[in-house]
Amino acid sequence: MDKPENIKEQVPLAPFTTLGVGGNAEYFCTILTVADLQEAVVWAQTHSLPVTMIGGGSNILVSDCGIRGLVLHICIKGVEYTRIDDTHMRVVSGAGVVLDELIQDCVTRHLWGLENLSSIPGTVGGAPIQNIGAYGVEACDVIQYVEVFDLVTHTVRQLSTEACTFSYRHSIFKTPIGKSYVVLSVAFVLSTERTPKLSYRDLEQYFQGKESPSLLNIREAVIQIRAGKFPDWKILGTAGSFFKNPIVSADVYARITVQYPNIPAYGMSDGRIKLAMGWILDHVCHCKGLRDAHVGLYEKQ
Repeated sequence: MDKPENIKEQVPLAPFTTLGVGGNAEYFCTILTVADLQEAVVWAQTHSLPVTMIGGGSNILVSDCGIRGLVLHICIKGVEYTRIDDTHMRVVSGAGVVLDELIQDCVTRHLWGLENLSSIPGTVGGAPIQNIGAYGVEACDVIQYVEVFDLVTHTVRQLSTEACTFSYRHSIFKTPIGKSYVVLSVAFVLSTERTPKLSYRDLEQYFQGKESPSLLNIREAVIQIRAGKFPDWKILGTAGSFFKNPIVSADVYARITVQYPNIPAYGMSDGRIKLAMGWILDHVCHCKGLRDAHVGLYEKQ
């Protein structure tokens, strides 16, 4: 099988990541349609080449040695809005849509559910893989299904939220089975009724003493709060937060608070306690601004 015209050789990957570093892809293909994907995958598998998928490049660190095999840059666009009932709308977005642009459009359309995830770098396709979360909301809270391409069977299928096995910063896509799936699109169910989620401490403090915030108010607040903590990934190379908040038993939490009574913590439905790892890195490990040559942690976070 001849190499498809849209597969290029020795393409630098640094421009396709928010960190802005990394070597070349041995082969590189921009994926705009399912047909593009199927053709590229068949070619790679025919030549026994490994296949790697990237989206917005906000959660990867590429070695200076680059990536062997075929790198697929998933750029499938398009967003469809379908009314489910009087209070809910289904939003199906291509995996290559910039997540924050989708959220901005949903806010403009007065659709509630994604606003707390504003200003997170990356594309829609990465949202279910990471089960991204911020300010009291996780992607799985509003995902109805994920459409995927199976690299083994070369078929397109829909995975329900149950099939995605979502948990804290985890999904089936991080397992050996899930690594054979390429995310094509994500379906969200959003509310047309006012459903603010303001229990997260930063938002609670931001809106303390203020009247009921609008959907746009909440999005702007999240953007402002994040701007005070994170650098602009368009200017300074960053992959955002690299840690998970640890979850401990109530007994362990009680022992920790003896030494660190001010540690932020959030109760979970199963009785365990989620601790703020960012606070631990700042106040216990003193990592804020830690630097080694050209690599470092942000001085504000």
